[in-house]
Amino acid sequence: MGAESAEPASIPTGAVFLSYASQDAEAARKICEALRAAGIEVWFDQSELRGGDVWDQTIRRQIKACALFIPVISRHTHERREGYFRLEWKLAVDRSNLISATQAFLLPVVIDDTREDDEEVPEKIRDIHWTRLPAGETPPAFVERVQRLLSPEASTTIRGPASGRSDAVGTVRAPVRASWSSKHGVSAAVAVVALAALGYFAIDKPWISKPGVKSPTVAASAAPAVFSPPPRSIAVLPFVNMSGDKEQEFFSEGLTEELLNSLSRINELQVAARTSSFSFQGEHPDIATVAHRLNVAAVLEGSVRRSAHTVRITTQLVNGVSGFHIWSQTYDRDLGDVLQLQSEIATAVASALKVTLLGNEAQKIEIGGTRNPAAFEAYLRASKVYHSHRSKEDLQAAIAGYTEAIRLDPDYALAYAERSFVLSYFADAWVPASAAHEYLNKAREDARRAIALAPELGSGHLVLARVLEDSLEFVHAGQEYERALALAPGNARVQRKYGAFAVFMGRTEAGLAAAKRSVLLDPLNFDSHMSLGQSLLTARRYGEAIQTFTDAKTLTPDNAFINGWLGLAYYGSGDFQSARTVCEGPGNEVLNGYCLALVFNKLGRHTDAETALAKAQALWSGHSVIDAGMYAQLGDTARALDLLEKGMREHDPSLENVKMDPWFDPLRNEPRFQAVMRELKFPD
Repeated sequence: MGAESAEPASIPTGAVFLSYASQDAEAARKICEALRAAGIEVWFDQSELRGGDVWDQTIRRQIKACALFIPVISRHTHERREGYFRLEWKLAVDRSNLISATQAFLLPVVIDDTREDDEEVPEKIRDIHWTRLPAGETPPAFVERVQRLLSPEASTTIRGPASGRSDAVGTVRAPVRASWSSKHGVSAAVAVVALAALGYFAIDKPWISKPGVKSPTVAASAAPAVFSPPPRSIAVLPFVNMSGDKEQEFFSEGLTEELLNSLSRINELQVAARTSSFSFQGEHPDIATVAHRLNVAAVLEGSVRRSAHTVRITTQLVNGVSGFHIWSQTYDRDLGDVLQLQSEIATAVASALKVTLLGNEAQKIEIGGTRNPAAFEAYLRASKVYHSHRSKEDLQAAIAGYTEAIRLDPDYALAYAERSFVLSYFADAWVPASAAHEYLNKAREDARRAIALAPELGSGHLVLARVLEDSLEFVHAGQEYERALALAPGNARVQRKYGAFAVFMGRTEAGLAAAKRSVLLDPLNFDSHMSLGQSLLTARRYGEAIQTFTDAKTLTPDNAFINGWLGLAYYGSGDFQSARTVCEGPGNEVLNGYCLALVFNKLGRHTDAETALAKAQALWSGHSVIDAGMYAQLGDTARALDLLEKGMREHDPSLENVKMDPWFDPLRNEPRFQAVMRELKFPD
């Protein structure tokens, strides 16, 4: 690919690089001619003299300099696993990983009926919607799109039309999450937003992914604005399964996660959390890319080869700034020694990073684990199912897996803690309210058992805090959150959930600090960013919330929930016109409908407000407390108070909102509201 002669010339700034398999030359030529006819510089190679160091160096220069890279996808690119277009695609993907998340660089086109889930295409290119140009026929709309992307005044984020998908030009795919409220008999995708609509902290309540959709994470190209990693910061990439059996991936992934958790217990280390580290799975990125995206100074990678009774783990630690090798080691152990092996590797990594382990830190690395190989395997299998769950049955399978681990080792504290977490999640997601207390009671028992077995286990205190929070026992929940935070300050999940709770309890500064810490530890985790935005909204820091949601929208422009949350932030700030514009855009009908009802009411369009509210409520019956907040904003104080008191009778978990949530501000001087506040016994 590249030029029309054997020795390519330099590519002009602002030009397009057209990359294709040789069998697709005619279709690529049509695209090239259409773009050139509009005055666009195109790098288009039709020579057969490819290969060698000179050629490779030239290609690298061209891809480094071009403004837009267009990979031409077809069945030929699927069939040919070798070829120079493969090198070009890899170079382009590597470059896109390092440039600004808002810069449009990759613009895939497909010239036949190749599916967008074709695994022969790099994941980074699959994650951008493809433009279909059958046989290379290039309509004016595509040419205009390229011109806009190359124009300096144009938005640099590639976005497709809001209405359609098949012709969307470069729209980043955004996963859709569902909600725990499927127990109310509505679609999960509708329910999650209804819960979110007026203050229910959906990010820190269970979100169940729709089948076949990945968990929402911030776009992989997201990176800190400035690469300035703390000197003792590290990311752990998923270890490669070398066992020759794909079914053993649960073991290599689980072992990686357990090692990551062990490292996060070392106070001097800053460890990128699981969601961010595992976002690179299957991509084979270079170390510099990982380090820049996660803002870490070092990256640990490795492989796992497991046999019937033994395991071989090969690890290497690489400097993320210089790319130089720091340390490597190969370990051969019996499966029963895996817990001790985790401790050995964590200790060796800490030593290589010049971290001095104190006595209690060394002990914390192994806390809550097991030396029973069968129990450990059951635990890892359950964790694999949970992390990839898509259904009620998956959650039940995860619970069964943790139960088996506990049967095999009744003193396995981590298994109790994780079963508690999934039980509380399951209660929220799939169990009718009338029966939820049974699961919550089981979750509470498991959490207390985990703490009894391992009092220093932060995750045990975290899950107990969550159960107490759902049970409206706010004072005791706060004590457990504080304990979890003290024991596991390097755990992003602890920081995120503590932050959300603290803001709702009125400990705004501490809560926001924890929410920001969660983003720092897990920068590619969608939940962390949304949790921070929602906390800022609750804290009435509308300008910061608008900026946070705007940043999230830039990273995931097609996420169904972004416009609704951004609209609510504009509404809170008093910018009703901007709120209306955003909420009239694409998004979830329930969340956008609630937003428009509030906005129309403020704009004096009361009939439109009633219509929008009725439409939203027809899609989802709502929670009493959420509806109370809606009616408080609409000025119907009596109905709002009736619904709030109904929520008290139902022990609605979203009652935690009422202390700080701005939607309830119109009710704060009402005696009935003050009585509810007294009954809830919020901490001072």
